[in-house]
Amino acid sequence: MSKKKDGSGRNAVIAVAGIAVPLVLRRVLMIVWTKVVGKEPPTDLTDPKVTFPEAIGWAIALAIVIESARFGVMRSARRRSALESAAPESD
Repeated sequence: MSKKKDGSGRNAVIAVAGIAVPLVLRRVLMIVWTKVVGKEPPTDLTDPKVTFPEAIGWAIALAIVIESARFGVMRSARRRSALESAAPESD
């Protein structure tokens, strides 16, 4: 009798990775932004000291990094899932 593997553990790992990876990358991007630009990234957009180009630049950089990371995590999980489902089951 063959048992089907329960995917709940894998789903939990994917969920944690989907949350943790963007948080870590946001912190890394904040450090890189500070070193490149010379000041902290804008966090309060109502602050009159934040210029429009600076706010747009931060938003674009953040969106590219975070969405690329999410895409990578989900694609990796889907690829691994497809490989596991294609593998022959052994008793």
